[in-house]
This record gives sequence, C-alpha cells and structure tokens, in this order.
Amino acid sequence: MDTRNLIDMANRIGDFFASMPDHDEAVAGVADHIRRFWEPRMRRALLASLDTPQTGGIEMSAIVREALVKNRERLAPAEASLV
Repeated sequence: MDTRNLIDMANRIGDFFASMPDHDEAVAGVADHIRRFWEPRMRRALLASLDTPQTGGIEMSAIVREALVKNRERLAPAEASLV
C-alpha cells in the first residue's frame, strides 16, 4: 500500500473538513469519514504512518494528524478472528 497516496487522500479529506467553523466537529468529521469509507488495510497503513517518520514523502496535515491521534482506537480495524 502506498502510504504517500493514503496521506495525500487523507489530507484532501482534511482540507474539506478544515473549512468548517467548529474545529472539534471538523476533526470528528475527518475521523468519521476515514472510519466509514476506508477499508481496514488503508486505515491500518495510515495509522502506522503516525509511528514511522516520513522520509521524502508527503507530510500529514495537522487536522488529519489530530483526527487520527484522537480517534486511533475507533479507527483501528478489529483483528480478524482465526477460528
């Protein structure tokens, strides 16, 4: 999965929600959009990018970083059960 592309897509979502007058509502909107519309592999890779410094890649916007940090547990996909 191309992490730079995921960050770019998340930043575009962040740009949309950043125009909202209520900052907390905007942060929640970013997180909710990613939770509802991104598949688990995409969310997992985006969350992992918080823990690994980007070298030569695209920088995550402040609103996206805040949304991911505040909602990390809610955004993390449930582990698949091997039954």
